[in-house]
Amino acid sequence: MELLPRSPAEFGSARYWDRFFRQRGQRPFEWYGAFPELCPVLHKYVRPRDKVLVVGCGNSELSEQMYDVGMCQDIVNIDVSDAAVRQMRERSAGTRPGLSYLLMDMLHMDFPDAHFQVVLDKGTLDALLTDEEEATLGKVEQMFAEISRVLQVGGRYLCVSLAQAHVLKKAVEYFSQEGWVVRVHQVASSGDEQQFVLPVFVYVMTKFRKVPGSAARILEICPEEQDRPLRVESAERLLAAVRDRQHYALLCSQISKTPCREQVSLDLCDRESGKPRYTLHVVDSPSVKPSRDNRFAIFIIPQGRETEWLFGTEEGRRQLAASAAFGRLLTVALHREQLYEGMAAIQAELSAKVMELAPPGLPARQQVPFLSVGGDIGVRAVRHRGSSALSGDFVVEDVKGDGSCYFRRLVFLQNRNVVQSEARLLAPTPLPGQKKRRKDKKKPSPTEPPGAVDKSYLCCEHHKAMVAGLCLLGGPDALPGELAVLVVGLGGGSLPLFVHDYFSQARVAVVEIDPSMLEVATRWFGFCQGERMQVHVCDGLDYVAKLAAEAPAQYDAIMFDVDSKDLTVGMSCPPPAFVEEPFLQKVKTILKPEG
Repeated sequence: MELLPRSPAEFGSARYWDRFFRQRGQRPFEWYGAFPELCPVLHKYVRPRDKVLVVGCGNSELSEQMYDVGMCQDIVNIDVSDAAVRQMRERSAGTRPGLSYLLMDMLHMDFPDAHFQVVLDKGTLDALLTDEEEATLGKVEQMFAEISRVLQVGGRYLCVSLAQAHVLKKAVEYFSQEGWVVRVHQVASSGDEQQFVLPVFVYVMTKFRKVPGSAARILEICPEEQDRPLRVESAERLLAAVRDRQHYALLCSQISKTPCREQVSLDLCDRESGKPRYTLHVVDSPSVKPSRDNRFAIFIIPQGRETEWLFGTEEGRRQLAASAAFGRLLTVALHREQLYEGMAAIQAELSAKVMELAPPGLPARQQVPFLSVGGDIGVRAVRHRGSSALSGDFVVEDVKGDGSCYFRRLVFLQNRNVVQSEARLLAPTPLPGQKKRRKDKKKPSPTEPPGAVDKSYLCCEHHKAMVAGLCLLGGPDALPGELAVLVVGLGGGSLPLFVHDYFSQARVAVVEIDPSMLEVATRWFGFCQGERMQVHVCDGLDYVAKLAAEAPAQYDAIMFDVDSKDLTVGMSCPPPAFVEEPFLQKVKTILKPEG
């Protein structure tokens, strides 16, 4: 039996729907959006005394179910298909006196103005708006105009839809420009096998009198898991929010059926601010032999450790998943802008959401373990927030590493997964003669720094390599009596501080383009200038070029600790100008012969 139309345009044809319902028979056709799923949303906007109009009712059971549960007792249903209207009249005859079925075109309705409190549309707009041809858009605008005419002020147009981009955009733009409040609900899934992978949405357009000259538009979205609507500032943001939820539904459907060949990542955002709260990576390990107890686990990365190789790289996460011996490991990184009460609170918050990312074949009601390092969520305390015209927004934060070690880090928020500078913190030392009191044995508070910066420790591997390179000066002989070192790029100041403190004969000049970094290094990383340490705030390229022209052969060693701010490069490396041959020739000019 052929029920599909020959072309999408036939969805708007009365002849097609007559043929459809005659061939289908008495079986109700719901398409999408079962009543148990729609009921929580409909209950919010349909009152028992409302007069409700259902446009394009077909032979759906929706009106009957609303009537039977007492949601509403006065429902008028219209459709262009005579076959559908006849079926529905026969089905409800004598049993539902408050239901009426009329053969009527919604583009030319016979009802008086302001006759209904609610107009309900389940899939009708989706069926009509199959393309963006001029004729189709004209019909849609006529449909909207008729709905607006028959609705009272304060009335609601409820549209059940799959929210294809062009359909949602047209509805939002039309009604928001008319001064209506537009709210989009995502319908909670029942969890059963669905015909459509995409989630179902309900657009709720509430009619207000249009105020001449008013440009304010109220646009809101209600995600599936929360009741309170979130305000968005533009139609584009509303469409993007819906699109994100559609992509997430497709992702969940895909990874629930087949293992992931590549790691999948996604952000879960805070409900209030809309900022990322958790970053999730789905890592499958095909080599792990599946059993009931090792199919799925959640790993909470301690705060401040998300940039470590094991947690911050694909290869590291793959090794973590293999060593944990779970078929699918979901790693969860916590964001610095968010507050977390502890492992139990995170587990309660994520339990329902992470199960949507479970692997295929996971038994029902299977207990899924939450794992971490040491069983806690780590410590991260933001010490300072700042902004620079050159570097953008940045933070200085203290984080807990392995064991009892704490580290202070400088992070540029435009590249939040890269630590720009890092220093180890010293444990607090009691004063001479001071006895430890019992209360001193408690764990360090995350709001109190563990101690001063340990200037003897180099956190970065490339800093260690640079310092080791100083041993090459002078060949087999000892280091020169006085060592002149130029460091281009200050950051937190760890590298020039180490050279200054451990080479007592060294005179260190530092060039830093961003004055904000000098302030950060001085205040938060223990950096200080003196007779053997001077900072020049200027562009390193210009500084080297000027010295090459005016005072060549000055330095025994030149160290470049600069990083490109171009995120498209995909790695931490100097800007291209620092490695081009003309500049390197200038560097050679200001080096001493044995430098």
